[in-house]
Amino acid sequence: MKKPNILLITSDQQHWNTLGAYNHEIATPNLDRLVREGTMFNRAYCPNPTCTPTRASIITGMYPSQHGAWTLGTKLLEDRHVMTEDFRAGGYQSALIGKAHFQPLRSTEEYPSVESYPVMQDLEYWRNYKERFYGFDHVELARNHTNEAHVGQHYALWLEEKGCLNWRDYFLPPTGTMDPSTTYKWPIPEEFHYNTWIAERSNAMLETYKDKEESFFLWSSFFDPHPEYLVPEPWDTMYDPSQLTIPVVTPGEHDKNPPHFGLTQEDNPDFSYLKEPEGHEAHGYHSHLYYGYGDKFRLTDEHKAKMVAVYYGMISMMDAYICKILDKLDELGLTENTIVIFTTDHGHFFGQHGLQAKGGFHYEDLIKIPFIARYPGHIPQGKESSAMQSLVDLAPTFLSFCDIPIPRTMTGVDQREVWLGQKEQARDHVLCEFHHQPTTIHQKTYVNDRFKITIYYNETYGELFDLENDPGEINNLWADQAFADLKSELLLKYAWAELGKEPMPMPRIWGA
Repeated sequence: MKKPNILLITSDQQHWNTLGAYNHEIATPNLDRLVREGTMFNRAYCPNPTCTPTRASIITGMYPSQHGAWTLGTKLLEDRHVMTEDFRAGGYQSALIGKAHFQPLRSTEEYPSVESYPVMQDLEYWRNYKERFYGFDHVELARNHTNEAHVGQHYALWLEEKGCLNWRDYFLPPTGTMDPSTTYKWPIPEEFHYNTWIAERSNAMLETYKDKEESFFLWSSFFDPHPEYLVPEPWDTMYDPSQLTIPVVTPGEHDKNPPHFGLTQEDNPDFSYLKEPEGHEAHGYHSHLYYGYGDKFRLTDEHKAKMVAVYYGMISMMDAYICKILDKLDELGLTENTIVIFTTDHGHFFGQHGLQAKGGFHYEDLIKIPFIARYPGHIPQGKESSAMQSLVDLAPTFLSFCDIPIPRTMTGVDQREVWLGQKEQARDHVLCEFHHQPTTIHQKTYVNDRFKITIYYNETYGELFDLENDPGEINNLWADQAFADLKSELLLKYAWAELGKEPMPMPRIWGA
């Protein structure tokens, strides 16, 4: 029997409750199709709520504290072992279409980055790029979210091939002339949107694999719904803001939380106590009363509702292009032998707890993620599972399904039997890391079937939530003496979890 193919489809910064199958306020008919045809895992988590660390964990099967790409602005070093090398050794071809973000926007002599200026926009460089990229045999890359000036690489080449010779007009200066104050409606034609590019190029790879009868691992990596909140018409007006449920902060909920939570609700918060000589700007550490980082406008209820409406529109548009990839699998006769996973790199705030976007706030909204697995005739159809999943588990699980040995360097767990419905669970907890400054913004979270505890480096404050009795995570029990024994128990379990995830790159082969 031929080994299965792997198709990994990811979005970027998508809240776990944005699938139409579970949220009637949003339409995602094609992701709902995957829900019907596969298993929905409702306790899936990211290992870090930012892009680079989690994306590096996906391809290494290791936690950010282990593979070294510990935050944004770092890179996954090229000497790290990645699962694409194992796929290649196992006779597979591999490709990545879309967002990688394994490297920073800045390049140095010691740490060069091809995802940085000026090489990012050196189109001749990318036109002739034939090297393997982190073990991928083929890549077609882009870096911009919506109208960011970071546009370039293969996406820019594709725009020119499609006749969009003035494509820079759709992106912010210094490469474009688009008004930086533009919100909600992105004037780029849908035919030139990166969703179109990702679907078209993913389908071209599927056709190649089919023609050559090659087994494959294909990662179709979408950029939306990562802000800015911009989407082409008619998707920008698909949802009526007045008909949507907009989350709000609960008065007093941050009174028991660490200080950075409450500061986000101030007009001019002072986060200077977190700055370090080797630190850089940190996501989320600003006033969340404003759009972006306080340089645009103060958020009104109308703004908040429109932002959610456009966020939903971005997801629905992406869903339509995911449909094109799923339909191509059907057309080519590849569906029955292809494992399809849909997930995202981390979650998103759109008003929950008074927060916007992301940062050092390990609420379920940010670290829990949508996660669907489909493999016809193998993974149960129409099932919802509460078995805990982590994106660090993807690499070992993919290799297990393909009968490829799992490297001992990987610290994720093999979820194969769980996905097949043969085993109830492969893990009883997950760990999530957020290390955004050298020392002052460094936290880790342990989550089990009921409780969540978060600790901070060199700090005595923390968070403890009972997810069963307080699913909205409003009442922080950390300092409540009635729960002191529970806190001690969870801290011990967290320590055990840390010990348990240490890599053992080789077995012990001699007694002394």
